[in-house]
Amino acid sequence: MFFSVAHDPTQLNQQGPDIGTQYRSAIFYGSEEQKRIAEAYVDQLNRAKVFPKAIATQIVALSAFYPAEDYHQGYADNHPENLYIVINDLPKLSTSQKQFPDLYVDKK
Repeated sequence: MFFSVAHDPTQLNQQGPDIGTQYRSAIFYGSEEQKRIAEAYVDQLNRAKVFPKAIATQIVALSAFYPAEDYHQGYADNHPENLYIVINDLPKLSTSQKQFPDLYVDKK
């Protein structure tokens, strides 16, 4: 899902209209096994030329995790009419629900 729906992994420090290092494509690993799997998969996708450009996703050791501020939590659920959500996020959600129906859990 990360490479097929979530974002464009070929963009460096950018996702759609958002620009800056905080918008970089990254996989944070917690073990050497996770690192190996991520590197192998990125290499496989690049060799198969799945994307028109090389994958820019960084593979980085997880050193700490900081939850986003409260106002970011559940943002799409709490602001479904926001144009950013309508234009950028809802189409991705719809695509992911169609491509990965077994992973989708409907909130009741």
